[in-house]
Amino acid sequence: MFSFFRKKSPIATPGDATALPTVTPTAIPEPTQTAAEPPAPRQGWLDKLKAGLRKTASSIATVFTGTQIDDALYEELETALLMADTGVKATEHLLADLKRRVKDNKTTDPMAVKVLLAGAITDLLAPLQKSLLIGEHKPTVIMVAGVNGAGKTTSIGKLTRHLANGGATVLLAAADTFRAAAREQLAVWADRNTVEIITQAGGDPAAVSFDAVSAGKARGRDVVLVDTAGRLPTQLHLMEELKKIKRVVQKADPSGPHEVLLVIDGNTGQNALTQVKAFDDALGLTGLIITKLDGTAKGGVICAIARERPVPIYFIGVGEKLEDLETFDASEFAQALLN
Repeated sequence: MFSFFRKKSPIATPGDATALPTVTPTAIPEPTQTAAEPPAPRQGWLDKLKAGLRKTASSIATVFTGTQIDDALYEELETALLMADTGVKATEHLLADLKRRVKDNKTTDPMAVKVLLAGAITDLLAPLQKSLLIGEHKPTVIMVAGVNGAGKTTSIGKLTRHLANGGATVLLAAADTFRAAAREQLAVWADRNTVEIITQAGGDPAAVSFDAVSAGKARGRDVVLVDTAGRLPTQLHLMEELKKIKRVVQKADPSGPHEVLLVIDGNTGQNALTQVKAFDDALGLTGLIITKLDGTAKGGVICAIARERPVPIYFIGVGEKLEDLETFDASEFAQALLN
């Protein structure tokens, strides 16, 4: 079974644990569970993540420049967290957890409170840290949704590279037949990654998805990635089209789709949580890819997601390059958020 997380272990499928190649360190880096230095490629990516969240980190850091731990500190921290798109429920949870930690540790130094806050955020986000497993089903059918502009098709291209680097064979389905040039954009990613693509000029999205899953089974591919049309959750007729794609995929493979991923733009604030709720209600999401954490993104919305709709986060992105998409690590993100 393929595990696209951070463990450098041999890739294996059921019944054949040694026949396939091992995962390269760049595709699945080591976990950064402690303060030990991570591998150089991931360290570079972490530096980009910290840079992307610098505004939020700076805002929160100013809270801890005082000389005492009092109600004023907690009030300022509450404001900073809300301004970082953390949301009311997650902010209340973090403040309550932080106060408990301060009391239990008998903390008197405001700067030490920042360290305790990092622990509280890590624990809140930990349930979202999950491996993307490939191999239990062949092919593993991954359906990818998201609103226009979230970086959905680009993320599919990056995810394809991750899967291919891990030894998995990938087939792409260009089921985004509504948007102009969507097929061409996905075809470019297919060419870059040297993988096959199933596409139809003006074809029905569900029909393209059915053909792709059928082709994936016939050709023995490990993964079929289905790129669906971008849409807003308020466009009910288009959301129904997504449900149709899922139903048709199940006709081609009754066990599929095995993963339903939503790509969300990290710059959209609390609207990202709204999207997660809407798409989860419609499709039953199994994971998230959060993009564009390299600009004005405040980052706190991930805490809101963890508190209100804890869908696992498989990957987060900080740029346009292939290597700018990485696996999500709760501790790393908490440290970057507080810098």
